[in-house]
Amino acid sequence: MKKTSTRLADGRELIYYDSRDDAVRSAEDLRPLPHTETLSELRHDPVLDEWVVVAAHRQGRTYHPPADECPLCPSRDGRLSEIPESDYEVVVFENRFPSLAAHPHPEEVRAAPPNAIRPAAGRCEVVCFTSDHDASFADLSPRRVGTVLEAWTDRTAELSTLPDVEQVFCFENRGVEIGVTLEHPHGQIYAYPFVTPRTERMIATAVAHRAGTGRNLFEDQLEAERRDGERIVVAGEHWTAFVPFAAHWPYEVHVYPHRRVGDLLALDDAEREEFTHLYLDLLQRFDLLFTPHEAVDAVNSTPHRTPYIAAWHQAPVRRGPGGVEGAEELALHMELFTIRRTVGKLKFLAGSESGMDVFINDVAPEHAARRLREVKA
Repeated sequence: MKKTSTRLADGRELIYYDSRDDAVRSAEDLRPLPHTETLSELRHDPVLDEWVVVAAHRQGRTYHPPADECPLCPSRDGRLSEIPESDYEVVVFENRFPSLAAHPHPEEVRAAPPNAIRPAAGRCEVVCFTSDHDASFADLSPRRVGTVLEAWTDRTAELSTLPDVEQVFCFENRGVEIGVTLEHPHGQIYAYPFVTPRTERMIATAVAHRAGTGRNLFEDQLEAERRDGERIVVAGEHWTAFVPFAAHWPYEVHVYPHRRVGDLLALDDAEREEFTHLYLDLLQRFDLLFTPHEAVDAVNSTPHRTPYIAAWHQAPVRRGPGGVEGAEELALHMELFTIRRTVGKLKFLAGSESGMDVFINDVAPEHAARRLREVKA
């Protein structure tokens, strides 16, 4: 893989990832872009002991532009975009409207106890999976997925070295139902200045499991699902994708490597190679969940695509002695889920979910796994 780093007109970093070593990336960003000011701040919720990001400047971010004005398409035919080259494989660049910033707006407001406020230091990046505006991750070749995986890994390594960063989160939101504002196939990476509440909770549970059993929680979870077999969707030599026993979402799949590792950097070549095929298989099954293979969307005449969120869970940057206590117990895994529960119906986070964090699932996990096994491109 060849990595080429450059700068956009307003100073943001942009990185090309190419599968070919002879790829040349020399185009300059010719747009007259002013430097953007990031007004993000972190406010502490003393009741839940959680940090909330307040990023009022994001109200003005690009919102559902027409395809011929997409900022994630390459620059060509006289139209300039966020990517200066006329074509690309995989591109990562600093978000123009970030929730977190390497040089956040200095703190100007002091909060009276029990409240607390501080600058939202960190970094937010956009990952473009392909230059094809009409494609989807499921349309990529295994080789291209491998390049995306290398980009995720490289950014995890680089962002982990930033002084304020405590956790790196790679994810993809797909579909207007999820809230995506740009339809070009892309994902994001957040480098947080704190360990997220979800991760803290998983670590605490894993630490308690170790204390009670002497074993790792995630290894036990994977072993139990592989032994039972009823909720497994796809399995290989190095990875297993399964619907968890207590799935929160109608169709939710967790993807675990068989060898427990803490982050993407620790995966070996064989694990990386198998993931590219297994993940594509899984995404293609998701796209066939609610619409027959031959059916097309009546509005845009493209194959139906299921909205989803794909989220990599990695251990915090600092773990072990001097780091987050118990963080070494966390196992790298991906969670993939859709908010669609059946044809034409979405799963809303209403009173119980939003008010009390108690999920109510309308689809039995065993049925979801069976359905995902049945559908195949």
